[in-house]
Amino acid sequence: MKKIFKKYGIIFNSDKLIKTALTHSSYSNEHNTECYERLEYLGDAVLEIVCSDYLYKKTNYSEGQMSRLRSLYVCENALYEYSKEINLSSYILLGNGIEEANKTIIADVFEACMAVIYLEKGIDKVKKVFNELIVPYIERKEDFLMDYKSLLQESVQTVKKSVEYKLINESGPAHKKEFEVEVIIDGLVYGKASGTSKKEAEQNAAKVAYMKRAK
Repeated sequence: MKKIFKKYGIIFNSDKLIKTALTHSSYSNEHNTECYERLEYLGDAVLEIVCSDYLYKKTNYSEGQMSRLRSLYVCENALYEYSKEINLSSYILLGNGIEEANKTIIADVFEACMAVIYLEKGIDKVKKVFNELIVPYIERKEDFLMDYKSLLQESVQTVKKSVEYKLINESGPAHKKEFEVEVIIDGLVYGKASGTSKKEAEQNAAKVAYMKRAK
């Protein structure tokens, strides 16, 4: 646990605080320990100030533009993507009955970890992680809130074609469902993708189809 962020030059002082950051309430209830929720609260604020500081110093954007970008790069979808780079989900402690952490839990734990870095190492180390892990997404202009269903619909309407989303598979236990969806344009399958909800699967499939049409 102490070496989760080792690639960014960070090794935690002890297991206690980082273990709390990785502990879901389902696990803490079973083992009478503290969960990550208080740390998540602090980490959310720390990430916002670090992101705000970066946007203020590195851009000449208006207040509105900076606010939009900040919400884009500290949203749940974004935090989930950052977490995948450090394999964060494999460290999360869950109670019985929860086999795997969902996107919300993983994003919350990421914020809690930022709080631990802040408390143990200071704001400069949080900035280091932000610069090395998150800034590349900003520089690539990744849009974690892009509505690809609307974009695809708009592109299709210009040539008077129809778009249909078809659920082709549903798997997993009730608390961790996975849905697979095909997007069909005028009877032809343009792409398929999965998600933890039908809405997410449709958005992911729409992105596949939209990127294919944009080439």
